[in-house]
Amino acid sequence: MTEPLIQLPTPGESILDTHDRIRRAGEVVPIELPGRVPAWLAVSHRAVGEILDDNAFAKNAAHCPALRDGRIPADWPLRALTDMQHMLNQDGAQHRRLRKTINKAFTPGRIAGLQPRIEQIATELIDGFPNAGDIDLISNYTTPLPVRVICELFGVPQDEQPRLKEWTLTIVSTASTGEQAHAAMAAMIGYFTELLERKRSAPGDDLTSALLAANDQNELADAELVEMMWLLIVAGHETTVHLLGNAVVALAEHPEQLAKAQAENRWDDVVEEVLRYRSSVVGALMRYARADVKVAGVDIPAGSMMLWHGGVGRDLLRNPNADTFDIDHDHSDQLAFGHGPHFCLGAPLARLESRIALSALFRRYPDLTLAIDPAHIEYISQISTVGPLALPVRLIPTK
Repeated sequence: MTEPLIQLPTPGESILDTHDRIRRAGEVVPIELPGRVPAWLAVSHRAVGEILDDNAFAKNAAHCPALRDGRIPADWPLRALTDMQHMLNQDGAQHRRLRKTINKAFTPGRIAGLQPRIEQIATELIDGFPNAGDIDLISNYTTPLPVRVICELFGVPQDEQPRLKEWTLTIVSTASTGEQAHAAMAAMIGYFTELLERKRSAPGDDLTSALLAANDQNELADAELVEMMWLLIVAGHETTVHLLGNAVVALAEHPEQLAKAQAENRWDDVVEEVLRYRSSVVGALMRYARADVKVAGVDIPAGSMMLWHGGVGRDLLRNPNADTFDIDHDHSDQLAFGHGPHFCLGAPLARLESRIALSALFRRYPDLTLAIDPAHIEYISQISTVGPLALPVRLIPTK
């Protein structure tokens, strides 16, 4: 008798438990997405490496017949993600054309230059904490920090930022209907179209203005610039929000590792270990098999949807100690941000934000503890990212 497919997410089960079941089920696991849509999830280092290196997989949804022939309905909620034509969903020359423009604007120098402002935002948020007592870290720190950073980077005024977060939550939530997800997407696209025109008329020292300047030869249409802004702003905060929440939980559960990080100023290593041990990306969307192919010895039919697990560093086949949280782990083969042509453009910013946010938090509150049993933490139920919905912590000020 055939085993039923693991549903992602599984109703009534913590998303962490669902992913633990998936990791134990094999290197490449058949799953079922919302709407009973079949897909595959690669979880081992070998499988993910083959997918990221192999030209047998495409990023463009044109390579998935089920998205075109009616097997997947037009109102499937995840179409809000699969059907967009931004650079994450493009291959080859088209992907290089789009990425070239953003590379000219989103430079290492621009990212490094954000450090003082990120430090200032972190300090401002922590200054707003009560002197002692319990506080929800998600709503008061780990969400507003990445949202403010990415929105300021693109020149989004502070009073307009909450709308972007609300639209993002609707788009990525598995509880949203197709109509709700598409309405939120349309609202965001409309907003970014207006923001682009605003910056064209009155340029500023922001990434939206820099994108327009980098596109001085009009290589990209406005619709392509808008979809690029959508991708960078949504991906530029959603993953970091959850990465920070996961980091605080991991450090609270492993106080000896927190003590080592504090004593030796090892926050870069903390970030890398959290990316390995509990990545906020659990289903990197979406790749499609160009033809019948084997991945880690598993037959994948042509046109199949393939996701890969950002927590590939937990592969016990590669590292027997993979389930141990230890900042001394070797992170040289880190795959949390992928590799190859689609390596995450925002990786340097995510690493910078996370290092600053964690070091600032534990410098001010070195004895911070969870105000909830870790087993009772509720995690957001999404396809691509995971992190605590709320994280009550007990603030114990320095003496």
